Amino acid sequence: MAAPRVLIAAGDIDHRVRELGAQISQDYAHVTMEQPVFLIGVLKGSWIFLADLARAISVPARFDFIGVASYGAEKTSSGQVRLTKDLDAPIEGCDVILVEDIADTGVTLSYLIDLLKRRKPKSLRIAALLSKPTRRTRDVPVDYVAFSIPDEFVVGYGLDYAHTYRNLRDVCVLE
Repeated sequence: MAAPRVLIAAGDIDHRVRELGAQISQDYAHVTMEQPVFLIGVLKGSWIFLADLARAISVPARFDFIGVASYGAEKTSSGQVRLTKDLDAPIEGCDVILVEDIADTGVTLSYLIDLLKRRKPKSLRIAALLSKPTRRTRDVPVDYVAFSIPDEFVVGYGLDYAHTYRNLRDVCVLE
């Protein structure tokens, strides 16, 4: 397999994540320490994006993680989503932002949106580092998108292939 090709450089990611953090801070200026915005990272791919985004947000925030699997060791989704880790805290009445590494077909996001809405959050928005709108098979709202990308398989900045490449600072195309 050839070395990954840089699609989005680390500096560009950092700049855009700061912009998203500023937008989220503006949109959630009403939150308080008693009722902070609740950021939920989708494991495992979103953790780096979540960490950087959280530091770019200036309003009070809480954090949790939810785990799902739909890829395994393949480059395409199986179409089947399974919960691998549930939330540790209730979200009823909370302003929630689900933080995802990539909005691809929308299958995983659709599953998570349905799951979280049943838990009665005050509001639910989606933040995604990457979006592949041409691959979307489910109509899911993505409120905050750092980058729209072409239909290529990407790794780095938390995204993996067979549990490798997550540590790359750039988002790269895996040929």
